[in-house]
Amino acid sequence: MADDSKTTDVGARYAQALFDLAKDSDSITAIEADLKTLKAMLAESADLRRLLPSPIFKSDVKGKVLLALADAGAFNATTKKFLGFLSQNQRVAALPSIITSFEQLSAAHRGVVTADVVTAVKMTAAQTKAVAAALQKALGKAPEIETRIDPSILGGIKVRVGSRLFDASLRSKLDSLKFALKRA
Repeated sequence: MADDSKTTDVGARYAQALFDLAKDSDSITAIEADLKTLKAMLAESADLRRLLPSPIFKSDVKGKVLLALADAGAFNATTKKFLGFLSQNQRVAALPSIITSFEQLSAAHRGVVTADVVTAVKMTAAQTKAVAAALQKALGKAPEIETRIDPSILGGIKVRVGSRLFDASLRSKLDSLKFALKRA
C-alpha cells in the first residue's frame, strides 16, 4: 500500500511541474487533450498498461513507446518532452497518477470540479445530465463527470468529488444492513 501513496505523491509532483510548464507556455488545453488521449490509449491497451510499471523493460524502451504514441497522436511538443523526461527519470510507472493529478489541476484552474461517478450499469444521457445538475446545485460549480461501470456495487451510484464520497450503492446498503443485523 505504501507504494501506491509514493506513486501518487510522485504523480502529483510531476503533474504540478507539467502544469506549471503548460501554464507558462499557455498550452494547458493542448497538454490536457494529449493526456486524455494517452489515458484512453492506456484504457484500451492491456499491453501498454503492463509495459509502464514493468521492471523487465528498460526506461529507454518505455520512452520510445511513449514517444511513438505521442508522434502518432500529434502531441504538443511540451507533452513529448515531458514523456521523454519521465522515461529518463524512470518515472513512467507514475503516468496514470500524473494524468489524474494534471486533470484535477486543470479543472481547478478552470473553476470546475471533477466528479468520479460509478454505477453498476451504463447511465443514460438523461441520467448523466441529472447527476451533473444535482452536483452543480450541491457544489456551486460546474462538474466534469467521469463515469465508470463497476458491477460489484450491484445497483445505485457512488460519486466522489475530491475527498468526499457519496455512496448510494446497493452494495453499501446491504453491507450496512448486514452489520446492523449482526449487532442486534
